[in-house]
Amino acid sequence: MNKKNSKQNSFSEDLHKINNQITTDPIRVIDSEGAMLGILPLREAIEKAEDLGLDLVEVSPNAKPPVCKIIEYGKFKYAAQKKAAEARKKQKTVEVKEIKFRPNIDTNDYEIKMRSVRKFINAGDKVKITMRFRGREMTHQDIGVKVLRRIREDLDTIVKIEQFPKLEGRQMVQVFAPNISEKVNTKSEKRILSDKEQ
Repeated sequence: MNKKNSKQNSFSEDLHKINNQITTDPIRVIDSEGAMLGILPLREAIEKAEDLGLDLVEVSPNAKPPVCKIIEYGKFKYAAQKKAAEARKKQKTVEVKEIKFRPNIDTNDYEIKMRSVRKFINAGDKVKITMRFRGREMTHQDIGVKVLRRIREDLDTIVKIEQFPKLEGRQMVQVFAPNISEKVNTKSEKRILSDKEQ
């Protein structure tokens, strides 16, 4: 029992209660093979687990009665952590990347900045376009608006507008987000073309 108690203490902050940490009585029990043993008194379930050299783990605490499984907790914990890590990998954190433009931007600088915009959008990030006005440029905001319109037209279907041009002090801001449906459609089209070629 000392070994069991030390195991309980080391995992005391985990999401799953094990062995004597479980307080609800009775409980529904599943054995190590996945077979349902039915509703048992807590003490009896813990003894069954101990007889097999395994742990009683509360896997569904909100069920009525709670569901507990007789398993090796170390393996169970490892599998749960691995599953959570894989889920985190699939969940990409969406970032907002800022690209700064000027109203009188030349063609070369425009193309360089647009390449960065497309790269961020294709990576699944949002892009904040900041149009900065200096000095007398504030009296010619229409030039900046035209550049923002050109950006929107050049990005065409790969983006959706999250925020329309908005004046914030001496700058105009517009935010684009990836057009997920368009990316899905593009992937489907590529797959269809690939299948036809084969």
